[in-house]
Parts: sequence; C-alpha cells; structure tokens
Amino acid sequence: MNLAIARPAKRWWRRAALLLVALAALLGGVSACAKGERPAMELVPPRAVEWRDFLGVNAHFLWFEPARYRQQIDQLQALGLQWVRVDLHWDTIEPREGVFRWDVLDPLMAEIQRRGLKAEVYLVGSAPHATSAPAGSPYPDQYPPKDPALYAKALVLLAQRYPQVDAWQVWNEPNLPAFWRPREDPAAYGRLLLTSVNAMRTGAPGRQVVLGGMGYFSQMPTRGGGLMVEELAKGGLYSLDVITAYHPYSLYPEGDDPKAMDFILRAQQANAALRAAGAHAIWADEWGWSSYDGPKEEQPIIGVQGQADYVTRRLALMSALDYDKVFLFALSDLDSRAGARDRRYGLLDERAQPKPVYAAVQRMLRLTGPRITPGKAPALATVPPGLVSIAWQREDGRRLWFFWADAPGQVQLRGVEHAQLHDVLGGGVRALQADAGSLAVPVGTTLSILEW
Repeated sequence: MNLAIARPAKRWWRRAALLLVALAALLGGVSACAKGERPAMELVPPRAVEWRDFLGVNAHFLWFEPARYRQQIDQLQALGLQWVRVDLHWDTIEPREGVFRWDVLDPLMAEIQRRGLKAEVYLVGSAPHATSAPAGSPYPDQYPPKDPALYAKALVLLAQRYPQVDAWQVWNEPNLPAFWRPREDPAAYGRLLLTSVNAMRTGAPGRQVVLGGMGYFSQMPTRGGGLMVEELAKGGLYSLDVITAYHPYSLYPEGDDPKAMDFILRAQQANAALRAAGAHAIWADEWGWSSYDGPKEEQPIIGVQGQADYVTRRLALMSALDYDKVFLFALSDLDSRAGARDRRYGLLDERAQPKPVYAAVQRMLRLTGPRITPGKAPALATVPPGLVSIAWQREDGRRLWFFWADAPGQVQLRGVEHAQLHDVLGGGVRALQADAGSLAVPVGTTLSILEW
C-alpha cells in the first residue's frame, strides 16, 4: 500500500513513530490494573462541549417510509441535536451500473436539507457490477469492489448531487471480515481510500472525507493481532487530511473489564497517539447498546433501563475525553429485517416513540443546557471505590458534578452549603443541605448530577 502524497518526510516519520509506539501497547497495556478494586477516577474535560455539534446519532432513514423518518427527525430535533450519520448501501442504491435509486434518495436528502440537519454519509457494500465476490457467493455486497475507481466514481456522483452533506465516509468497518470479505486487508482498503480521496478532491472539492469507521479500536481479528490504523499510518494516512473515525463498542460503559476502566484508558491512549500522528479530528461515530431480549449475542442482555443507564454513563465519559464528535447508535429501533440484537439499539421504538434511553438523554441535555465548559470538582472528604467524577460548569454559572461508583454509598463534600441532586435515569430531584460544614451526597451506580 502507498497512500503517499507530498509531505515533509522527516516530520511525518517522527509523528508516525509516536503513533506506532503508543498504539502497540494499546491492547495489552490496560489489563494490569484489572485486579482488585477499581480505583477512583476524576476525568478533566479537555474542552467545552456544545451538544448540537458534539453529539449525533446514526439514523437508518432508508429503512422507513418518509412519514416515519420525518417523525424520527422531529424527535431528534426535540433533543436539540442536528448531526446524523446515514448509511447508504451501494448494492441497493445502484442495483445496476449507472442506475441509481434517486426516487428514494432525493426525498431523504431534501428533508435533511429542509430540516437544517448536518449529515455524515457512508457508502458501503459493493454494488452487483462492482463486487470482487466469487461467483455464487451468498454475500456479494460484503466483498470490496474489484476496482476502487468504481466506488470512487459512485461516491463523487453522490457528493455532487447532494452538496448539503457535510462529510462523506469511505466504507464502514473495513477492519472486520463482515464488511470486507474474505478477510480484512489494510493494503486494499488503503487503495480504496486513496482513490476515493483523490477523486473527491477533483470531482467534489471542499467536501470532508472520513476514514471508514473502524470497528472497535481498529483491531484486525483474523490477522493475529495488529491495528488497521497502524498499517494505514505506515502508508501515509495522515497526509490525506481525512477525519479519523472508529467505533469504541464495549460490554460496559467503562470498558470490557470495568474494573480496569479499559475503555477510558484505551480512548486516552489511542486519541493521544492519533493526535500526535496528525489526526486533526477524531470521531467516535458509532457506539451504543441494544435493549434486546435475547437470545444472548455478544452483548449482555440489559433491557430498556440498562440501555438508558449504559448510554448516559458512556456519554458522560465521552464528553470528557478527546473526541470532536460522537454518534450514538442509533436513532430508531429497526424491524424484523435486522437480527434480534441489532433491532433494538434505538433511542426510539419502531413507531418513533421515545424509549427510556431517550428520556434519560433528554434529561441530561436539559440539565446541562446547550453548552458546558470544564469545571472544578468539589473537595471530597471521602472517596468510595470506583468513583467516576467529572466536573462541568453551565453557561449560567451553575456548577455541575457528574458521578457514579461501583456500589451505592455516600460522599462528604466540603465547601458546598446546598445543592440539588438529579437522578438522570429516574428523573428525581432532591435538595441537599450541608450539616456542620459538610454536605452528604448519596452515590449510586448510575449517573447522578449535582447542581449548585
């Protein structure tokens, strides 16, 4: 693979070396802290967060009739949000070479423009005329195109027709065999990316291009280790000026091993390494949990209340880590064309009605207001095991403290005379008053927000 474009070679290799050294320890370096009690952790946000620009959702609009996706957009805008990540499956929108389904695409793109939404659109799944799948394959769309130029041509045509789209993403999860059969191939994806970037710069200049959202932290499961982003970096990824995107799914909000807090540590290490290598923007453009009933498929069965708990805790964490945007998966539940687990990731049900996770996110956003800036955590007289602590300040000057712990307990705060305690999941509000100079604050295992 060679993604090379003219660049200052010595500076590039210094930055690439930083990336490779930092990422090499990413997967194995977080397990040592998994033994025993989880330590308390205070996260200090790197910058202010404006929710409209920071938080988006994955939206499967083309699964639905226009009347239904218009209802979904109503609910999205009721949250005060504007960013959507929309999937276009090349095999269905160009079923025959040169024949596009403008009849379904045009109304959707017109609605996105009319509503003032900002869109990241990804094109995935090889069209029948372009697939490299062997004859008779039951999954021809899951193979990469036989010629990257065919894909780039379709991408540019879409970008020219829909200038209202803010960012175009080249494929989806190319590091996973389910999207790149027969196995992940960083060199082949690198050629697809380079061809697409060059075609976009000629045919649709000025459009943002996004790296195909890497599954998890870009691990390559059939290649015996390694990260796809490492391989792409060796070939000159960050000379292309693309947005970096990955999908940090995990079993629990704090990670696959919550006592190790491995999501937090991996995100901190990975993003620092990506910035050092030249990534100017980092998007976590797919993450979330399903409220499915089973049978169990990888993710634990957590139900609708568990989904609300996990999503709000993870959103609190991601707001305090070095992400430029995060896109929750997903806006709506799907119908029976999706598998049991994949059907139930939505903030909304199939009828576009809010689920508990929608209500919890809405409470969180209403309490914080549209914009929050990094704050100062309160002084704690006691710190329970596993306490996660994040401090913010609202635009009106009110202070906000996000927190939860491994087990229910209590903390004593100094310097706070009275406050309101908000239960994000249940919606309850409790007034607290200091006694003898100390404010007793109950701590639960779900997200609470103290306001004073």
